[in-house]
Amino acid sequence: MSIQVVDKDKLIESLHRFVYARVLVIGDIILDEYIWGSVSRISPEAPVPVVEVQKQSQMLGGAGNVVSNLVSLGAKPMLCAVVGEDQAGFRILTKIKEMGVEANAIFVDRQRPTSIKTRVIAHNQQVVRFDKESKSPISRKILNKILESASHSMDGTDVILVSDYGKGVVSRELMEGLQALARKKQIPIAVDPKIGNFSFYRGVDILTPNNDEASSYCRFVIEGDKSLISAGHMLLDELACSAVLITQGKDGMTLFEKGGSVTHIPAVAKEVYDVTGAGDTVIATLTLGIAAGLDLPSSAIMANFAGGIVVGKVGTSTVSPNELKAAILDYGAKGN
Repeated sequence: MSIQVVDKDKLIESLHRFVYARVLVIGDIILDEYIWGSVSRISPEAPVPVVEVQKQSQMLGGAGNVVSNLVSLGAKPMLCAVVGEDQAGFRILTKIKEMGVEANAIFVDRQRPTSIKTRVIAHNQQVVRFDKESKSPISRKILNKILESASHSMDGTDVILVSDYGKGVVSRELMEGLQALARKKQIPIAVDPKIGNFSFYRGVDILTPNNDEASSYCRFVIEGDKSLISAGHMLLDELACSAVLITQGKDGMTLFEKGGSVTHIPAVAKEVYDVTGAGDTVIATLTLGIAAGLDLPSSAIMANFAGGIVVGKVGTSTVSPNELKAAILDYGAKGN
């Protein structure tokens, strides 16, 4: 296993090409709600904290957070997703349009609710989360609309990014249809996976599981280099992927490539406040690196810097080009 050398000039130069990147995002879009407050006492009704609410906010989650990260980094992504015919769906459509992203490939399904995750945050810590969602597969009609829309978006697309949050959009049929379309145009497909759906991703170009997701698929706990390398090769071989990037939190990330190359990228985060949405930031930045002409190891390094920035923020967050540039320049300085 080799340690990838950081070429700062190469990474920074590629940031300027992000504005030309064309990434097609397909997956589960979620409305992330945050209730912010403080805790000063325990409820007399039950042994739980009483949160005094100070403010509330809403952000795009899931595939929506991927798109937010792409836009924040200067790209103009396209999005195929599904919402319900409800207030949350309307808010998502409004936020998408406010970012300057076309919403004509976000389809409304009257038979399912929009996915909502509500988090209660007190003193920069999550107290509780509650979800409203449907995990049932989308209808054949909606599936066909997504594939038709994707087909129309293929010309000029650099990378297809699939964001699977297990809410019913991503299926075996969707992935087979996307791969058939992508092969004709020689467009790589990158997938942020969901536990239980790994068989859907067979033959994709890049898979980005975190340590727990990889462990679940491989049916053994990843602890140490030996088990990590075994997991990476198992994923490559059994799923016939071209590359697998296993993210490992405080231990960084490791890239496995089809030709046998294994590259470890140490973590760069200085402080970790919240890992919410970090995987979205990683795969968004990874695909932008590929679209900007970076090789896969360099794209992974760029994604590692972006992930290190976003875990230092509370809540679903994004990264700007200036933040990414500063983190790259700061790497290796002052004992970092």
